Amino acid sequence: MADAAGFYVRYYVGHQGKFGHEFLEFEFRPDGLLRYANNSNYKNDTMIRKEVHVNPAVLDEVARIITDSDILKEDDANWPMADRVGRQELEIVMGEEHISFSTTKLGSLLQVQQSKDPEGLRIFYYLVQDLKCMVFSLIGAHFKIQPIQR
Repeated sequence: MADAAGFYVRYYVGHQGKFGHEFLEFEFRPDGLLRYANNSNYKNDTMIRKEVHVNPAVLDEVARIITDSDILKEDDANWPMADRVGRQELEIVMGEEHISFSTTKLGSLLQVQQSKDPEGLRIFYYLVQDLKCMVFSLIGAHFKIQPIQR
């Protein structure tokens, strides 16, 4: 499903605030590399960067989630513009299809419902939630599970 040469996903959410540039970003690269970065300066926290190679089956599942969401049929023209609250970006390459979305940080479903394109923004909102859950699970499983010592 996820043709290695034509598959790429990048998500970014961030803002400039009193603690500087705070953001969360991850990407799935065609070679299976999952890159994750989380920068928060709150209480002098430091940037977290993780990289892990994932199995082609994981890329296939990411591609399936994206395809099932129907996000590739959407357009961000009527979505709220990025502002001082922050911005979100989602870039997807699947085969010949290459699409990028940009909108403000979304705080709630109420904000989604009150937008000019609630259906399209709802698809984006839930897709991002699904992708973040998957990335957090993959990073957590890879870096927190201790291998059995024999």
